[in-house]
Amino acid sequence: MPSTTSQQGNDQSQQQPGCDAASPSPPPPAPVPLTPGPRASRLQQVFNEALARTLRANSYANFAACFPTPAKHVPASLESVWRQLNAKLEESAKAEFDDIMRERDAIRQLNELDRLVGEARRRKENGEGQNPVAPHTLGADELYQAHLRPYLKEVQASLNAKIETTQSQNAELAERIQAQRKEIESLLSGLEAVVGDLEGAAKASTQFSKEHSLRQESLQMDEEVKARVDI
Repeated sequence: MPSTTSQQGNDQSQQQPGCDAASPSPPPPAPVPLTPGPRASRLQQVFNEALARTLRANSYANFAACFPTPAKHVPASLESVWRQLNAKLEESAKAEFDDIMRERDAIRQLNELDRLVGEARRRKENGEGQNPVAPHTLGADELYQAHLRPYLKEVQASLNAKIETTQSQNAELAERIQAQRKEIESLLSGLEAVVGDLEGAAKASTQFSKEHSLRQESLQMDEEVKARVDI
């Protein structure tokens, strides 16, 4: 009996490693780095460029044009106010952007997207998950396009970036033109008011001249009547 029990224990000890090998635990996923990757860095770059364009649009010349009297008499104080305003605007914009990135966990999500895209690209290049095609079975056009596709993708990405930049610049120019049109309309309305005042002044001057002439004629007639009476 003791030998039978020891044999059963040995059998169980031999079967235990086999069970662990049949159902291994999955490896833990690789941690996502919190250092900004390509997409997170590009997002930060786009934000910085947009903020810089906004601050450049609020130049001292534009700011001083809104306050002509202080710009004429206390330009140093006005420039100090302008610098403080731009600094506060930049600080508030960056703080709000950082809050949004932290609340949305944007860096981690974008890094995960970079990892997934890189993994999908690697699997595609290695032919995983699809039927491999032998190069000698492809035609001339297919081989030609296969060699050109990476270059064309790079050119397309560059063109898309240039188009995006051009569209942003066009939007900025459109806003500037709209502001200039409003300024021109304001100047025209002011000129119309000045012309109206000048016309009113000219009319009043003409009427005064006529009344003054009639007064002189009446005085002359009175003098003639008095002269005749004296005679």
